Amino acid sequence: MEIVKMDLCHASQVAELEKQCFSDPWSLNAVTGEITNPLSLWLVALNGEKVIGYIGSQSVLGEADMMNLAVCPDGRSNGVGQALVQALIDALVGAGVSRLTLEVRVSNTPAIRLYEKLGFQTIGRRPNYYYHPKEDALIMGKELPA
Repeated sequence: MEIVKMDLCHASQVAELEKQCFSDPWSLNAVTGEITNPLSLWLVALNGEKVIGYIGSQSVLGEADMMNLAVCPDGRSNGVGQALVQALIDALVGAGVSRLTLEVRVSNTPAIRLYEKLGFQTIGRRPNYYYHPKEDALIMGKELPA
């Protein structure tokens, strides 16, 4: 597995993975727009030429929000998600970001466990944040090393 910055050649696979993993997926246009967004950093995990996972964030004034994290169903529980989060943290630290936050479905126990393992703490809750199905989100955050 190799983790690299997302490029236009990865966008269609990322959009397809969005459809596999989320009930309200981002469109190909939305994914492609993140490649040129100066506030965004998206990384992909590759197995050869195949995108097996991705992670995206946006940063403003030294703080970042993790927007999307997905791993293909047959690649889960193999450390891909953890490697992506750690690669994002490392890249954000290198860019001078000091805090990373995210939202996660309250029912997504595997993701919550992963984030806690990586040092994230629950700092709040957003009622009815998700649709299809409607569900609250936990807000989790982590201070990043200087």
